[in-house]
Amino acid sequence: MRTLTKEVRDKITPIEAIDLLKKGNERFVSNLKMNRNLLQQVNETSSGQHPFAVILSCIDSRTSAELIFDQGLGDVFSVRIAGNILNEDILGSMEFSCKVAGAKIVVVLGHTRCGAIKGACDHVQMGNLSALLEKVKPAIDAEKSIKENRNASNEAFVEKVASLNVRHTKRQILKNSPILKEMIENGEIALVGGMYDVETGVVDFYDDEIVTEKTVAKAALAI
Repeated sequence: MRTLTKEVRDKITPIEAIDLLKKGNERFVSNLKMNRNLLQQVNETSSGQHPFAVILSCIDSRTSAELIFDQGLGDVFSVRIAGNILNEDILGSMEFSCKVAGAKIVVVLGHTRCGAIKGACDHVQMGNLSALLEKVKPAIDAEKSIKENRNASNEAFVEKVASLNVRHTKRQILKNSPILKEMIENGEIALVGGMYDVETGVVDFYDDEIVTEKTVAKAALAI
């Protein structure tokens, strides 16, 4: 498979971009990875890059976006930080990826058994990590169904917080980036969340919560 050109990438719609990632994950799970000449892709991307997606995921060693979505060099912008949380620098990187470089979707990808989420659930305090984990607190507070054992020992609680954290990050993107919000309103990009299962390798996209030009007004009201 050859590297994306600008002409090919520009023809991809946001919904088609999501489908490309879904199909890539299916190949990954089936162990039918696309045949790529990575050295050739190094040469083909040496003068420029035209990724179709920007993916915010966790630093967890099991969650490399390029691998789990079976993508090659030059296909995706990969932003990784513990707990797939959002800050100003990450938001700026997303704005560059879409407004300047032409990516068609923003993906917020959480994962099961996340150590950062567990740390936040246990209110871990440790150096600079404390401030990072504090950004997960809104998701913890939003989880109302579990009343007891609201800590890392409760697997169900951890997974619910992880899912809510993805949704919280999506809302923060809409709230804090007028640039990305306007691009969604214009149909240039879409915003989607999902969860990667570290046991199966499957990514569960939150299809009913994709933010497009048709749903952005409703999504903004939820902020």
